[in-house]
Amino acid sequence: MNISAEHTTVLIVGAGPSGLMMAAQLLRYGIQPVIIDSRQGPTSHSKALAVQARSLEIYRQLGVVDKVLAGGKPGKGIAFYEEGKPGAQLLLGNVGNVNTLYPYILLYPQSSNERVLLDYLTLNCCPVYWNTTLTSLTQTTTLATANIESNGISQTITADWVIGADGAHSPVRKSLNIPFNGDTYKSLFYLIDGKLSEKFDIDLIRVFLSNKGLVGFFPMPDEGYYRIIGNLPDSLKHNEELKLDEILPSLNKVVGHEVTVEDCRWLITYKLHHRMADSFRQNRCFLIGDAAHIHSPVGGQGMNTGLQDAYNLAWKLALVINKKANESLLNSYAEERMPVAKKLLKTTDSAFTFAMSNSFISNLFKKYVMTRLLHFMWGKERIRKFFFLTVSQTGISYRESKLNLHLSQAKTIKAGDRLPYLTVFDEKRQEETDLHQWCFKPGFTLILMGKLIEEDLFKVAKWITQNHNGYINFYYLPPSDKNQQVFDAFEVGQGQHRTLLVRPDMHIGFMNDAIDLDRMDRYLQGTVGISHSN
Repeated sequence: MNISAEHTTVLIVGAGPSGLMMAAQLLRYGIQPVIIDSRQGPTSHSKALAVQARSLEIYRQLGVVDKVLAGGKPGKGIAFYEEGKPGAQLLLGNVGNVNTLYPYILLYPQSSNERVLLDYLTLNCCPVYWNTTLTSLTQTTTLATANIESNGISQTITADWVIGADGAHSPVRKSLNIPFNGDTYKSLFYLIDGKLSEKFDIDLIRVFLSNKGLVGFFPMPDEGYYRIIGNLPDSLKHNEELKLDEILPSLNKVVGHEVTVEDCRWLITYKLHHRMADSFRQNRCFLIGDAAHIHSPVGGQGMNTGLQDAYNLAWKLALVINKKANESLLNSYAEERMPVAKKLLKTTDSAFTFAMSNSFISNLFKKYVMTRLLHFMWGKERIRKFFFLTVSQTGISYRESKLNLHLSQAKTIKAGDRLPYLTVFDEKRQEETDLHQWCFKPGFTLILMGKLIEEDLFKVAKWITQNHNGYINFYYLPPSDKNQQVFDAFEVGQGQHRTLLVRPDMHIGFMNDAIDLDRMDRYLQGTVGISHSN
């Protein structure tokens, strides 16, 4: 299928999870992108397996989370083994109150994620042009020109904006000559998707550490099937066409007993890398997902980070395209996401390097100290919560971003933080809802908390209609016994007020202890770069 259009507002190169999420988010704002991918179609391999709580919250906002949950399997925690012997267990069931509807890791393959997003695009009449390769890309300060090839036919398409979601070997990044600095881990790794004859009692991610290497078992949605990842011994590093029978002996040595794979669906060997692009934007072009950063699989962060890149960028680009905001808003994408990627590379690299280390001191630590230390740390609620907030990505905050304004005395939750999941009782409708559900519509969400008279509410509604119609949704939460937990979470005392302006990506942009429309106007215009409605 050839592209009929000679020009598009947004060209997305790459139809993996990041590119598909970018398209899905733009569609929510009425923007129809053109999506190309050099592959013949969506992947049939499982690839990335972990879907974190923050990604599930995004899927819920899209309206597809029920389908995702039905096809996935919640991972209930992580069990460590040292030289084949059981060690510490980090069970997510006792993490405590983490203010999310999804207090677990959902094991749901990348292939399934892609299909859910493709279904969303199909429902919105947005095709993906498969077997279409970007051959060159040039740009000016106002336009990008892409040369593409499909089925031996070359054509040129111009675009106002280009999104490089085309993976670690990104042709977009290479066309822009953006350095991709980092390194490659020395070990060669294998990945097996197969059914095990061994039955584990509960659905835990199991990590076996040994002075002979590392092996991880990840339960898959299909009963009895696991993703197995491990490193190969040096004796097998140069054999490119390894078979299962050649890998199992080294796997068994790390695990400490014989593992039988009854049905091997997928087997590959590969190198792992940790790299990051020097910049995430150049003029009209942006990098998201693996095109911008790649890292070790520790913590199941890769695919989820790409989804969040798209989630962060899409609403900003949509406001600019729809002439609601100045182009300066787009600078905040790299300002917010590059520190997240940098921190992720640092932490996953440190954890992975430690796990793979075979030094004498490292082996002693794993054998005699690590289990006791993990048991001790997991006994502390504060540490359990920190672990979950980090892995689930619900703890990511943009407090340092120039896009936020915190004018409140509140110290626990501040502007830049993700809006916590908190249930709300709707007194008017006499039904239970939650703060995230209030943010389902595209655009900003204004939440006023505290006792207000009808005249004040009318002034706010009038201000929105006259100045910001179409991209601010308004909710009012009066004090009540049933909603006291929300007031407590935001530290709103008796007789006090709180103004929250939540960004479209469910991060708090503006927080004030007063209901000051002029101050909020200055924030929207001066800080975010949003113009008044015509």
